[in-house]
Amino acid sequence: MADGQRDSHRRWYRTPSIVSPSTVRDRLVAAGRRVVPPAVVFAALLVAWHAAVVVADVPTLILPSPVDVATALAETYPTLLGDAAVTGLTAATGLIAGGAVGFVLAFAMTYSRTATRTVLPYVVALRIAPLIAVAPLLFLWFGRGIPARALLVVSLTVFPMTIATLDGLRRTPTRYLDLADSVGASRAETFLLVRVPAAAPSVVAGGKIAATLAVVGSVVAEFVTYDAGLGYRVFETATYLRTAETYAALVVLSGLGIGFYLVPVGVERLLWEDPTP
Repeated sequence: MADGQRDSHRRWYRTPSIVSPSTVRDRLVAAGRRVVPPAVVFAALLVAWHAAVVVADVPTLILPSPVDVATALAETYPTLLGDAAVTGLTAATGLIAGGAVGFVLAFAMTYSRTATRTVLPYVVALRIAPLIAVAPLLFLWFGRGIPARALLVVSLTVFPMTIATLDGLRRTPTRYLDLADSVGASRAETFLLVRVPAAAPSVVAGGKIAATLAVVGSVVAEFVTYDAGLGYRVFETATYLRTAETYAALVVLSGLGIGFYLVPVGVERLLWEDPTP
């Protein structure tokens, strides 16, 4: 493909530049504006939570205070980190596989109406099917190990990745396609150098949704298999009324979910100026 055409697509991405002190200061200020408001709200919620427990004298069995949760977290963090590793591995495996399947399906549907009519109804049906109803069947067929649990995550993540990628590929501006055609670009060059960069924002947006769903799917799988992971830990501690430990597991689970969400956000910030929140 012509050099001028390739240069035009580089404008979709950040170009390397020297970072000046003023730029660093501006970025720190911007980061502070993003972090401080939620941190203040979080601190206020903790204070209100603790005050409500103390004033109402709520039993720890019903609602532990933030201090109780912090204590349980400090005492059980080695176990919780091991559980987080299991949940994270399941979620990451399913997310990567679901993203790859979604991209392939979107590619096929972009260039073939027959593929769209054939595949799309099944993708939609897979998303509509209740997760808690699908899970026992998958474990009956494929066992209860991480591969089977990851397959459940795939069933959740393939829909947003397919639809977001398909939408992005189909919304490539016509003028870009005409320009690629005018310089004699092959179909593969047009796809890789024109359609994929144009679809990247939609793919990242789908990745944000899929990343959070991957953690949800992992937890549901662990609820059903009752084997290992944060989902298992939440269910087990709640069953035996170790409420503070349940909350501690939920804290770690929330952190894991946020971490997964921040991965596509980080990709977005690396690729584009002024990404959407």
